[in-house]
Amino acid sequence: MSPKLLLLTCLILAPCSCRSQTEDAFKNRREQMVRQQIASRGITNRRVLDAMRKVERHLFVPSNQAISAYDDRPLPIGFGQTISQPYIVAFMTEAIDQPGVKKVLEIGTGSGYQAAILAELFDSVFTIEIVPGLGQQAKKLLAGKGYTNLQVRIADGYQGWPQHSPYQAIVVTCSPTHVPAPLVEQLDEGGRMIIPVGERYNQELVILTKKDGKLKQTAVLPVMFVPMIDKNRKEY
Repeated sequence: MSPKLLLLTCLILAPCSCRSQTEDAFKNRREQMVRQQIASRGITNRRVLDAMRKVERHLFVPSNQAISAYDDRPLPIGFGQTISQPYIVAFMTEAIDQPGVKKVLEIGTGSGYQAAILAELFDSVFTIEIVPGLGQQAKKLLAGKGYTNLQVRIADGYQGWPQHSPYQAIVVTCSPTHVPAPLVEQLDEGGRMIIPVGERYNQELVILTKKDGKLKQTAVLPVMFVPMIDKNRKEY
C-alpha cells in the first residue's frame, strides 16, 4: 500500500492500531520531503534540514489537507491565507541562520509552521499575525507543542514589535509593496532580513543586510506570497 493510500485509510477509519503506522508514514514523508524537495535543491544547512525533519508539518494544516502536507506546494490554511511551500520555508530559514543570531522576528505567523522551525533553531522567536483567528490557532498549537521560547502577538506586522527589538534576523512571510521602515529600524546592526517585496503577481524575495545603519539589498528569487495587509484588510 502506498504511503498516501495508507494515510487516507487511517484518516477515514482512525483505528487505534493504525495511529502508529500513520505517524510512521508522516515521518517517512518528512524525510522524503527533506531529501527530494529541499536538500536536492541546494539547502545544505544541517540545522535547517534537521528542523524540517522534526517539525510535524501535517499538524499545521487543516485536517482535510494533512495528506498533502508534505507535497512540494503551498496549501490553504483558511482566512484566505496559505502555508508556504516547504522549500521556501527552508530557503528563508537558511538565509537568516547566521552566527550570532539569537533573537528573531517573524511577520505573518499564519499556521505557525515557520515559527516552529525558527523556534527549533534560535533562543527567542517573536511572531506577529494580523488575522485574529489564525493567530489564536497558532498560539494554541505552538504552546501545545512546548515552544516556550516563542511568543505570538496578534497585531499589525507592518509595525513590527519594537518592545523586543533589536532583532538579529527578521523573516517576513507576506509581501508588502515596499520594505516597511519600522522593520528596518528594528533590525540590529549586522542583522539580516528576508522579505518578499512587490505587487501581487510581481514579487522578488530579497535579503537585506544592515551595515553602518544602511541596507544592502540582494534579490534572490521570484516568488508569490499573499499580500501584507493592514488592520482594515487593505493591501499596503
